[in-house]
Formats: sequence, C-alpha cells, structure tokens
Amino acid sequence: MILFNEFTLDNGLRVIVHEDHSVQIAVMNILYDVGSRDEDPNKTGFAHLFEHLMFGGSKNIPSYDEPLQLVGGENNAFTNTDITNYYLTVPASNLETGFWLESDRMLSLSFDPKVLEVQRKVVIEEFKQRYLNQPYGDVWLKLRPLAYQAHPYQWATIGKEISHIENATMDDVKKFFFTHYTPNNAVLVVAGNVTVDQVKKLSEKWFAPIPAGKKKTRNLAHEPRHTHKRAEHVYAKVPANALYKTFHMAGRFHPDYYASDLLSDVLSRGESSRLYRTLVKEKEIFASISSFVTGTIDPGLLVVSGRVCEGIDLLDAEKEVDKILQTIVSEGVAKHELQKVKNQALSTHIFGEVEILNRAMNLAFASLCGDINRVNQEIELTENVSEEDIYRTAQEIFTENNSCTMYYHATQ
Repeated sequence: MILFNEFTLDNGLRVIVHEDHSVQIAVMNILYDVGSRDEDPNKTGFAHLFEHLMFGGSKNIPSYDEPLQLVGGENNAFTNTDITNYYLTVPASNLETGFWLESDRMLSLSFDPKVLEVQRKVVIEEFKQRYLNQPYGDVWLKLRPLAYQAHPYQWATIGKEISHIENATMDDVKKFFFTHYTPNNAVLVVAGNVTVDQVKKLSEKWFAPIPAGKKKTRNLAHEPRHTHKRAEHVYAKVPANALYKTFHMAGRFHPDYYASDLLSDVLSRGESSRLYRTLVKEKEIFASISSFVTGTIDPGLLVVSGRVCEGIDLLDAEKEVDKILQTIVSEGVAKHELQKVKNQALSTHIFGEVEILNRAMNLAFASLCGDINRVNQEIELTENVSEEDIYRTAQEIFTENNSCTMYYHATQ
C-alpha cells in the first residue's frame, strides 16, 4: 500500500506527496503528459529531443547538472510513446535545490541556439548508432508502421526519420515547449523523507508563479479494426533470421490489459513457459524467443519475437508459433499455469516498490488514468484475472486478421 496526499495548484499542476521517513533522501518525479503520440506526423522525434534539451540550460540556470551534483543529487529522464518523465534524488535536506531547478526549466528553457545544435547532433548520432547501424536496430522503425495504419504509435519515439530532427527550427522547439511543458500538463510527485506541509510550501514558492498553458485537447486518430493479416519481408546483414509477430490488444488502463499481460507471461516467462519449452528446448526451432506487451495507454500490442535456428524457414517457424497460440485459443490455460505467472508478476511488483523512486513513478503514471488510487489496485487487478479471462482474451487477440508479421531475413 502506497500512502499519499494530493493537491492541485491554481495553475493546474497536480502535486502528489508520498511520505517515507525510513529513508534519508527525497525524490522528485515530474511527468509531462506528452509522448511521441502527440507529435506532428511531419515533425516526429520532438518529445525525445526535448528530453535532451531540458538538460541544456533553463531561463535562469545555465547548467542543470552542476548545482544538483554540488548538493549530492542525481537525475535522469526517459521518453516513450505516451509520456516524458524527469526524476531526481537528493539528500532530503537539499530538497529545495530540486524545486529550484525543476521549476526554472518548467518556466522556460534558455532556447540557446548552440544547445539546440549540440542536442540535435546527439539525437541524430543516437538514431544512427541504435537504430540504423546496429543489427536488428531498425525493427521498430519498420514494425510500428506495419502494425499501425492510423494511430501515431506508427512511429518510434526516436522519430520516423533523421530529417525531422535535422530540420527542426527554434520556432518548432518553442511551440512544442509552450504547448506541452506547462504546469497544467504535468504531475509532480515528491517522495521520501518529506512532509506534506513542506511540499505545499515549496510548491507554492517555486511552481505556483508559473502561468498555466492553454488547455490541450488530444484528438488522436483511432486505429481501425484490422480486417486482414499484414506481413513484410526485410533483408539485412544480421546474425540470424528473426520473426516478429504482433497482435492488437487493450490499452494500459483497460480491464483486459491484465489478462493480456499474464497471457504473454504464460507464453514466454521462464524456461517452463510454452514458447520456450516447446520451440527452444524441445523442437530447437528458435535459438531464443519472447513475448511481451507494449503497455501503452492507448490500445497496444502483444508481441512475439525470436531468432530462428539455422536451417529453419521463417514461415515454418511462424506456423509453429501459431500452433501454440491456437492451443490456448482452443483450450485455455490450466489453473496452476496461471497461478505461476500471477506469482511471478506479483513478486516483480512487490520488489519493484521497495525502491522509493519506483513508487514515485508509479504514482505519477497512475494519475493519468484519473484515479491515483489505481496505484494500489495493481495487485488486486492481477489476482482477479481468471482462467476464463485468459481464454476469452486469447480468442479475441490471437486471430489471423488481428496479426502483423515481419520476417527478418539474414543475408550474406
């Protein structure tokens, strides 16, 4: 159980406080409700670019890292399709330094052209190294537009193509910042050796003067129900043939999400899981195989992927995967099999909450569904998944028309 208090400033900033006086640190987590799904299709990669720009100096503070390090603090950030998340830890006695730093960059970036050029080059280099010049690096650049035809999940967080970042102007940057990096589009979680009164005073002092932004209306394209299987063949110099198969599923806050997540665990979590046991250990068709859910807020994907053993045709490998999926569709899963993956999931969840930073992140993310109490319902929602839920979800998800397959061929 994560105990918390919450309040909202006049400018719309949602503040959540989680007191834990057993630690000597304080954590600040600021979640901005903006991800790559909020980008212009012709100007992608901006959410990720901003993750970099936010460390390049703000209106009154030329260096973000230096003053934080002087008080013994650490920080980092990440961006995905749905959110951009910044976090820092400091000794509890130096919490106000965190408020000073975070409020100043929410107020405004420095918008220094030199910073833009430096971070532009960093992102372009990251695009090349991680996505273009690495074996299998371009998988999601190709798999996303295959799986999504309308919804902006069709491009990766890094962006559709390098040219979008190369051509980004300072006006583009300013527009994106003042549209999305506003108090009323953010959630601040302060956790650790703090008090509610302390956080209220510091929030009023440092964040309340920042003006609210224009209310943002999110109107994303809805992904239509697929009527046929889609497939693509890719050829590249990689170590082995690989198979990537996706199925559309419910979004993160939908009741069926938990059944889908456990279904992916039944398939590949651990050496006794169905895909691994049959296709890696027994039949030796795959050298490695996994399944996972993307966990996106809007309807996401259940993905099965694996590297195929030498001499095995990709189409034959796919048929073997389909056999296992269809067995669950026709027969469901056994009670003991479901209980095993529930225990694994609950163990992961409980151990994850040992870290106070994880608790802060979970509180921030839960707030997006409109009910922060959901952070304390994850265990119950997982435990309540029945064999019937798994059976029904498998029948809905594992249909040919709901699938997209990418055959990744290794060339000489």
